[in-house]
Amino acid sequence: MGIDIGYLLFLQNLRNATGGVFDEFFNAISKVAVSTMELLPFLVFWGISTYWGYRFFAGRWVGEVVNGLVKLTVCAYRPWIRSPEVEPAGDSKVAATGYSFPSGHTMCATVFYGTTAVWQYKKRRWLAIVCGVMILLTGFSRNFLGVHTPQDVAVGFVETALIVILVGKVMNWMREDERRADIMTVVAIVGGIIALIYIKVKPYPMDYVDGKLLVDPVAMMKDCFSGVGGLFGLAIGSYVERHYVHYRIPYRSRDLTAAVGAGLILVGAWKEYISGATIVLLFGKNWGGLISSFILIFFAIAIYPMIIMKVCGKPEEKPAQKSIKSGKRSGSGTKKKARAAG
Repeated sequence: MGIDIGYLLFLQNLRNATGGVFDEFFNAISKVAVSTMELLPFLVFWGISTYWGYRFFAGRWVGEVVNGLVKLTVCAYRPWIRSPEVEPAGDSKVAATGYSFPSGHTMCATVFYGTTAVWQYKKRRWLAIVCGVMILLTGFSRNFLGVHTPQDVAVGFVETALIVILVGKVMNWMREDERRADIMTVVAIVGGIIALIYIKVKPYPMDYVDGKLLVDPVAMMKDCFSGVGGLFGLAIGSYVERHYVHYRIPYRSRDLTAAVGAGLILVGAWKEYISGATIVLLFGKNWGGLISSFILIFFAIAIYPMIIMKVCGKPEEKPAQKSIKSGKRSGSGTKKKARAAG
């Protein structure tokens, strides 16, 4: 028995000894990272800052693709497959998707909380500290619930922290010149295609127990397909938005809050009900997930902003805020520069 499995069994004994009193708390911590926090990029992009909205979107979907590629390369089995003594808490076993290494929940937590911490560190340091605590709690929750080993969580955090840093540097680099954002649009599309080809042609472990395949590698591709779809939606949607939509947040409109709220309801409905009953049903979990993610992100970046501007009227820059394009104060007269990722 490995040290990692021994650690999970220690936590499992702790769960049992306490009658599972902490199970729901840590289960909720895990779900917040991959459900509630997923709405944050839409909220920020539509109503607070397009620049930071793009950073959230880019971190989220680049992280999903990278995490999926690592999972499908290493092909590490879940703890309960490695050791029958491990019994995850509640419905955690059912909710877990993909191979084990690295942790997807930790990836999401690091993207959402980590990007928020970077954004708010100078203005609201207390919020940045809370975000750091939430990353730690989410990672620990995956161990406590018995669905991930410590190394799954550690690598999930490290890889995503690097992605958050890289996305920030690339975004700032793109703000210097509109053409750089167009180059990154092409890079994202080509990278997504290469990722799909790689996961489809590479070999996978085909272990059988009593004549039954232990883990179906095709089913393990779902998250990566979804990630590529979101990346395509971001790349193409940002190109359309930057060249044709030119979204400016109508900060002073009284209808902005209602418009953003309605959009968040649409996003939640699409993710929870509509896509599964339509796109995924027609095309399956892998290709359906890709198409569904593409439609959602393209709609959020290129279509819904037009609706917001139509409903809220002529947009105005928020007073005393930096221009999204130039990084200067509004009305500075600097040359046109890019404000978002491709």
